[in-house]
Amino acid sequence: MSLLVLVANYLHSRVRSLVRPNYLPAMFPNVDTRDADSVATRIRELLTAAVPEADLTFFNALFAEVGMMFKGDFGDFQPIDLRYHDYQHTLQATLCMAELLVGRHLAGALPRYSWRNIELGLAAILLHDSGYLKTRSDGEGTGAKYTYTHVLRSASVAASHLPRFGLNPKEVEIVLGAIRCTGPTAKVEEQNYENDADLLLGCCVATADYLSQMAASDYPDELDVLFHEFEESDNYQSVPAADRLFKSAQDLVAQTPGFWQHIVFPKLGKDFRGVYHYLATPYPNGPNPYVDAIEKNISIINNRVNQPSHSKLPA
Repeated sequence: MSLLVLVANYLHSRVRSLVRPNYLPAMFPNVDTRDADSVATRIRELLTAAVPEADLTFFNALFAEVGMMFKGDFGDFQPIDLRYHDYQHTLQATLCMAELLVGRHLAGALPRYSWRNIELGLAAILLHDSGYLKTRSDGEGTGAKYTYTHVLRSASVAASHLPRFGLNPKEVEIVLGAIRCTGPTAKVEEQNYENDADLLLGCCVATADYLSQMAASDYPDELDVLFHEFEESDNYQSVPAADRLFKSAQDLVAQTPGFWQHIVFPKLGKDFRGVYHYLATPYPNGPNPYVDAIEKNISIINNRVNQPSHSKLPA
């Protein structure tokens, strides 16, 4: 192993320890993701330790604005009224994205990302679920009704708001392309990317979206909530019962292990170019806290599915 690789792995391990200290392996992630200030502080520590020249002006401003959007304190938006795709999910995804981008940076991956590339990736993940938000005049149901259209709506929110932060049309389109990768049926290779760097940014955003929610400690208990979001969207779209992806909350739970094993994990490795490996400590073959947390959650879900006495999900 070359000296350069050894140094990169050492630096990667040191910076990652800001988020997951070796003496606290049970706490994942080692920050309260219900607390936006704590998440923002941890992300700033992570970024500035890895990229000393980082200028956090844009990140700080957009992070604050997204928080106001979700709380109903910005423009024409109501407070977020979903329980699964809530503000905490965006905070979790943004933390994961920051860890992933820093891991990639410290690994010396090619193509190298400039600080601007990193900023655009953080903008995409911060806004990737803004399409669930409702306007103040929207009084019907919750934002869950937009489940099947929220990616397009998120791209619209980003296109409307990012130019105010000084992003040029090309930069806005990079963010929109990354957001479009988060759709469950999105195909990264079919997006119109100008170069590999932009394509890989989309892979990072989609990876952070999947990993952050499935690795959350309450994921097994939140599947009932997730089902009701699908159900509301199906009702809103008048999807016939026979055509619905999930017939019940129990059906969603039963399908989740296969969803991870046969759809998400292969997609992370192939479609999303294996960027999840940049979360390993040390890179590239050390433990991956996100994958490990997901495997633990899948084990819990499997145990529940296989218990005959399990008649209902936790509230």
